[in-house]
Amino acid sequence: MPERTAPRILIVGWDAADWKIIDPLLAAGRTPHLAGLIARGVRGDLSTLQPMLSPLLWTSIATGKTPDKHGILNFVEPEPAGGLRVATSTTRRVKALWNILTQAGRRTDVVGWYATHPAEPIAGTIVSNLFQEGAPPAPDAAWPPVPGAVHPPASAAGVAELRMHPGEVTAAELLALAPRLREMDPRDRRVQLLARLVAQSASIQNAATTLLERQPADCTMVFFETIDVAGHHFMQHHPPRMPHVSAHDYDVFSAVMPAVYEFQDLMLGRLLELAGPDAAVILLSDHGFHSDHLRPAVSPSPDDAMAAMDATWHRPLGVLVMAGPGIKRGDRVYGANILDITPTALTLLGLPVGADMDGRVLVEAFEHEPRVERVFSWDALEGEAGMHPPDLRVDPVEAAGAMQQLVDLGYLAAPAGDAPRQLELLARETRFNLAVVLMTTRRVGESIPIWEELAAAVPNEPRYVLNLAQCYHNVGRYGESREVLARFLEAHPGHADARIHLGAALFAEGRLEEAGGVLEQLERETPGRVDLDTMLGMVYVFLKRYGDAHRVFTRAAATDPHDARAHHGLALVALSTGRYEPAAEHCLAALDLQHFYPDAHYTLGVALTWLGEHRHAIRSFQVAVSMQPGMIDAHRYLASLYRHLGDRENAPRHRDIAQRLMDDRAAGQTSPEHFMRSAPMGPQDWEASLGLGPG
Repeated sequence: MPERTAPRILIVGWDAADWKIIDPLLAAGRTPHLAGLIARGVRGDLSTLQPMLSPLLWTSIATGKTPDKHGILNFVEPEPAGGLRVATSTTRRVKALWNILTQAGRRTDVVGWYATHPAEPIAGTIVSNLFQEGAPPAPDAAWPPVPGAVHPPASAAGVAELRMHPGEVTAAELLALAPRLREMDPRDRRVQLLARLVAQSASIQNAATTLLERQPADCTMVFFETIDVAGHHFMQHHPPRMPHVSAHDYDVFSAVMPAVYEFQDLMLGRLLELAGPDAAVILLSDHGFHSDHLRPAVSPSPDDAMAAMDATWHRPLGVLVMAGPGIKRGDRVYGANILDITPTALTLLGLPVGADMDGRVLVEAFEHEPRVERVFSWDALEGEAGMHPPDLRVDPVEAAGAMQQLVDLGYLAAPAGDAPRQLELLARETRFNLAVVLMTTRRVGESIPIWEELAAAVPNEPRYVLNLAQCYHNVGRYGESREVLARFLEAHPGHADARIHLGAALFAEGRLEEAGGVLEQLERETPGRVDLDTMLGMVYVFLKRYGDAHRVFTRAAATDPHDARAHHGLALVALSTGRYEPAAEHCLAALDLQHFYPDAHYTLGVALTWLGEHRHAIRSFQVAVSMQPGMIDAHRYLASLYRHLGDRENAPRHRDIAQRLMDDRAAGQTSPEHFMRSAPMGPQDWEASLGLGPG
């Protein structure tokens, strides 16, 4: 077993927390407990997965595996007997961190985590995400605990006493979130929503602090969804005022979002106090949340249950803070992903990591690099892990399909009303989520049949059609991508996203002037879109219109300073015009924002080569090919650099790899990579500058 770094760990989840809101609060001294945690630990961005839907993401955080593996693919799922239910723990196909720790003889307390209902029989306590459901209208009415919401079951009554009813929230507590709330009618749904949020957070906090006061477990996991839910309803009122928000509503609710963070910080302080100074702490969010000029112009109703599912508000970078025994102090980490949390937690507790986990151990956060041991798969290891018995662990989609077969055979009555239509829509959206997971985890080929099926079923749904076109593009089927887009644009000629995709398809086919024409027309109609500017900038680079490229990439970076593509585009412009040091600086800025960016690593390698930093260039090219092995030009650069440095072993190896990749590509045995678009200068330019010949 590896050495145990921390006697126990505390994992705190703040759904949708974002540094864009947090950093000004830190500077103003309004979140002192978080500030103290950062000061004695490390912080960084935390990359998310697509689609950015909370049940999928928090289950990936708890398992270290992508949603197609763990099985949670939507907010809701079919009820096998008919109807819908929220995603359940019985649907999860793999062991979560609390199951692994149970199997390893450790105790875990879990409070409020997504998709933990019904609570599993682990070593420790689970208070599921449904333990607050069923609140009666009046605070003094009977409020029995939801069956299965607490493990062990004998604790259910005691945990139920820890819940706060929204009717128990005081006026002072509400005014702390919105000081001018007295101007609103108490029956306003937004006032009631704030009361529900306070009550929900307080209930989670009560359960967590009670467990920590009793005796801290080896691992305590506490999840708050307050920031995300508040964001979906009140971020539209955050400064600066959005055009659709009235001046009165802005005045009343503009303080809500910072106050929600302060509320969370206050609760964090008590959790840290009870966990103790010798606990390792991981605070994280599953994604960020737009809070500035990038906010979508939508205004959900306070009682809109679908608002929490609107991922257009979500930003792909969440927050990560780690502190405690064995963790560096006052440092930053880069390139962390939500899949890395469970492997890192296991290492902190001195346990091996599953080799089948998709994340990695964040070794750079440790004072001393830990010894990471692995098992083939925790799911393959036999032993009591506190999971539900096999007869409860069913795939709800398959179970619903079996029930439908019984309906078709006449053994059961058909569902009433529009239930069949709801189930059909749910099945499609779940398939959509699965296809997005596959597409964004480098399994594009596996996702294409799903996109084809969805686009055939609903040809006017832009998400299905555009993703199908993107996948065709990604595997080099540019003509098919263009044809799909052309058919869609015949019916929807003004669709901006489809026109951007069409420009990208034309660009990939080498039809640069046509691509520029499509994108420039769209720029005149809808200027200032980051995705449009970055695509148009790439066209300008390859048309050698470097002034125009610099203009649109600069605008993209100003519109969203956190967009890595804009910084990489500026690097390409600088590289193309012989300004190698600024090119390297822009690449580093892009990689600070998005570590998994093979094109940016490649471009950095090119810039470093021209700067004479040959060994650093080699490192950049090595990272690029580790992320995207088919980057032929990166292997060529490595061959040339190693040859220049007299390395007779590595130079021919990379030369042979490049030749094999070229042969495979010529034979149509590999999908085209985007290395040819990474930088306008290939290795032959550098070889010529050194007087080297081919070979």
